[in-house]
Amino acid sequence: MEWTRPSLLELGLRAAAIAQLGIALLNFSLVRLMKWKPDLDRLPLLIREVFQVHLIFISVTVGTFAVLTWRFAPEMAAGRIPLALWLALAIGIFWGIRAVMQWTYYSHTHWRGDAVRTLLHWLLFFGYGALALIYLCAGFLKA
Repeated sequence: MEWTRPSLLELGLRAAAIAQLGIALLNFSLVRLMKWKPDLDRLPLLIREVFQVHLIFISVTVGTFAVLTWRFAPEMAAGRIPLALWLALAIGIFWGIRAVMQWTYYSHTHWRGDAVRTLLHWLLFFGYGALALIYLCAGFLKA
C-alpha cells in the first residue's frame, strides 16, 4: 500500500478531531473549572441530574465525532462515500448551530465588560465556527 500525502482538508479534519477530543475531555471538568458546584447544589435534584446526564452525553457525542473523524478523515475529505459526506454535513450543522447559539442564546451580561470572558466568548464563537466550516467544506466540496 502506497502512502499518499493528505490533502489540506484531511489535515483540517484531523485537527478538528483533536479539537473535539479536547472539548469532550474538558467538558468532564467543566463544573470544577467554572466553579459551578455551589450553583448546582442549590438546584432541585432532578435538574442537577438532568444537567449531569446532558453534560456526559454531549461529551460522549463530541468524543464520538472526534473518533469517527480521525478514522474516516480521508474518506470525508475525498468526498466519494455518501455516508462520509452525510456525517461531515451533520457534524458541520451541529457546530454551525453551536456557533450561532454563542450569540443568540447566551446573555451578553455573562461576558460584556469582562475582558477575559469577552475573549473566551469570541474564541468559542470562532472555534465552533471553524469546526463548522471544516466539516461543511468536507460535505460540500469534492476532492
